Amino acid sequence: MNSMLESAAAEKPEPVAGPAPPDLGYVAELVARYGRTPDAVIPILQGLQEHYGYLPGESLLKVCEQTSITPAAIAGVSSFYDMFRHRPAGKSIVRVCRGTACHVTGAERVEDALRRHLNIAPGQDTDPAGLFTIEKVACLGCCTLAPVVKIDQLTFGHATPEKAPKIMDEFQVAQALGEAAPNTEELRAPATAKAQINVGLGSCCMAKGSDQLFAALQQSVARAGVEVTVKRVGCVGICHRTPLIEVIQPGKPVAFYEGLQAADARSLIYRHFGVRGLVRRVAGWWNRALDTLLLEQAVDYTPRHAVDVKQPEVAAFLDQQVHIATESFGQADPLDLDEYVAHGGFSALARCVGVDWKPGPPEHAGGKPLSALEIIDTVEASGLRGRGGAGFPTAAKWRMAAHQPGPVKYVIGNGDEGDPGAFMDRMLLESFPFRIIEGLAIAAVATGTHEGFLYIRHEYPLAVKRVRAAIKLLQKRGWLGERLLGADHSFTLSIKEGAGAFVCGEETALIASIEGHRGMPRLRPPFPVKQGLWNKPTVINNVETLAMVPWILRHGPEAFARYGTASSKGTKVFALAGNVRRGGLIEIPMGTTVREIVEEIGGGVAPGRRFKAVQIGGPSGGCLPARMADTPVDYESLRSAGAIMGSGGLVVLDDSACMVDIARYFLQFTQNQSCGKCTFCRIGTRRMLDILDQLCAGKGHTRDLAELEHLAKQVGAGSLCGLGKTAPNPVLTTLRYFHEEYEAHLRGRCPAGKCAALIQYRIKDNCTGCTLCAQSCPVDAIPATPYLRHAIAQEKCTRCDACRKVCPYNAVEVV
Repeated sequence: MNSMLESAAAEKPEPVAGPAPPDLGYVAELVARYGRTPDAVIPILQGLQEHYGYLPGESLLKVCEQTSITPAAIAGVSSFYDMFRHRPAGKSIVRVCRGTACHVTGAERVEDALRRHLNIAPGQDTDPAGLFTIEKVACLGCCTLAPVVKIDQLTFGHATPEKAPKIMDEFQVAQALGEAAPNTEELRAPATAKAQINVGLGSCCMAKGSDQLFAALQQSVARAGVEVTVKRVGCVGICHRTPLIEVIQPGKPVAFYEGLQAADARSLIYRHFGVRGLVRRVAGWWNRALDTLLLEQAVDYTPRHAVDVKQPEVAAFLDQQVHIATESFGQADPLDLDEYVAHGGFSALARCVGVDWKPGPPEHAGGKPLSALEIIDTVEASGLRGRGGAGFPTAAKWRMAAHQPGPVKYVIGNGDEGDPGAFMDRMLLESFPFRIIEGLAIAAVATGTHEGFLYIRHEYPLAVKRVRAAIKLLQKRGWLGERLLGADHSFTLSIKEGAGAFVCGEETALIASIEGHRGMPRLRPPFPVKQGLWNKPTVINNVETLAMVPWILRHGPEAFARYGTASSKGTKVFALAGNVRRGGLIEIPMGTTVREIVEEIGGGVAPGRRFKAVQIGGPSGGCLPARMADTPVDYESLRSAGAIMGSGGLVVLDDSACMVDIARYFLQFTQNQSCGKCTFCRIGTRRMLDILDQLCAGKGHTRDLAELEHLAKQVGAGSLCGLGKTAPNPVLTTLRYFHEEYEAHLRGRCPAGKCAALIQYRIKDNCTGCTLCAQSCPVDAIPATPYLRHAIAQEKCTRCDACRKVCPYNAVEVV
């Protein structure tokens, strides 16, 4: 195994020149920070990769010398998780999201265009100059901006192949100017000004420039000399209209604005608050003239960006929602602890530990302390089930753990949201870190636990940053640690970051990851509640489940159980994305139908398109056709339809989507993410993917459909964990509901025109020879023949669709 690490150290990929030997002094710093035991291997590897850009073989050998981590463990772990690389990378990483929403909106073509622009050779991932490395990312969690490209810390939404050069140019300009994202994470003193501007600073908002807008508003307020608080708030939910801000002034209606840029900040401030401070401080005719001009511009500016939250479109998006996990969405500063407490935060936990708790409105005041069993009974009466996918009753899991003997137990909040097309957990972690911590602490009290972990995707850096800051604030106040909220119950909490393995969303694989192993599931029983982390009883709950617990204890189980259906109580948070007009983060009562979500809340598909299906539950879910749109969204109804709720990704598909391609996309994902432990999943998904590849290439046979269904049922029945058991769902549901599309592919035709091998582009007789198509073709497949009908060289054509999009005469057709 030492030879394996030594060969990694000697590896020099071409054509990128290898870097100079690394300074290995940083290894000692990481070892001092994370420890020398085997469970420190993943954070140490993450630190090495962040520092060097990859994992130099010399550094890995040095880790083994300074710790009890073996070469075999490092080789096994570093080769298992997607985030680790053993080859040098470019100076900047170009991450192309390949989540479901990005896939159906053309991410593959965007990646191809970036590769062409950067001159990256087939089979390579880095350009010849060693400046840029392209990485595919399962999901960046910005699904409403699909397709998404992230270069270092800059995110570009709604990317297209045509925009690829512009994206790279904008990044390089920002880099040359030394522009960095404004620091919006600094802690602030409580707001004292009566007027306030709320700016959403979730990842989706920031990807569309809300952090730049936030900084510009602060600067404009200072320049104008007015007393206004520019407040950071979490996710606003209405992701399709971000950046979205609120202007709150005493005695005036709240004003909403959408789509603002940093350049609009000064006009907005002058429009609402005037220039009193500036006029008092600044003398001179020129400044007064400038302010007069800005005021005149502000008059014209306001109507173009103002939003009426009562307008039918916005009302339709909001009116059917019920906010429990997302209580105070778009209003609360994620890291303002006093604000959280003032609105009832930690009052539920205070009752659980017997602390007299008075902050907040009277209805949230402390009452009679609850015993551990009373807490569990309350959660059981609410009907709360796990929001991570399987829907197991939360109270039953807690009760089993509470009855386990021994002083050492663990609680874990599962924030490893790996489903492509889902971003609920990211939003909750970014926007409500104190609420999730409170829910996890309540679980700890109910089960007699004194140590907990939050396992969060490494791909969610803002979530990690905010949760870590929230933990430090609570520790500083003395509410975490030896005395939980000042009570006798001790509770310590720390963060473990995932390393890019979807399978680690499964409980036993997640436990293996925390312990420093490859994230491979194990047979159950024993279940984690009896034998989990380090063989001790362990409770694992999804972060959305934990976010609901404080609300239930404050408002009572009956209030929660009023929502939903007989067996699926409460609300569910969904990421609504894909081919839908109003995408965003929604929280709705269980039992709401697919039609209500897609057509009423989401506004349906784009004009001229037809609603075709929804893909619900991610790779473990299924595709339901539009004709089943009246299916209620609850655990039982979705299971009977062949899907599952999963963590809550809901991707809308219109008639431009090929259902065979969608099935292949999910099989590619699950096959790639299979841990390889069991034969059914490792080999079965590979064989299923081979068949789907053949179908999409027009090389399928009639017998393939029967074999595909047979294999799907075998994989589901024989796989070890939930990933393998549910991996066939997208295939089985598309075979069941879209069988005619499979048959069309057998005849060599893709009805949606999505499968490149089955389509050709042809220029019709009405071509005027304007040459726009020739100019836009990235591979010179269309010779420019001015004023003459053009022709496409099919052997060169990559089916990028650029020619059809730019033709002003609709002279390019797909055949």
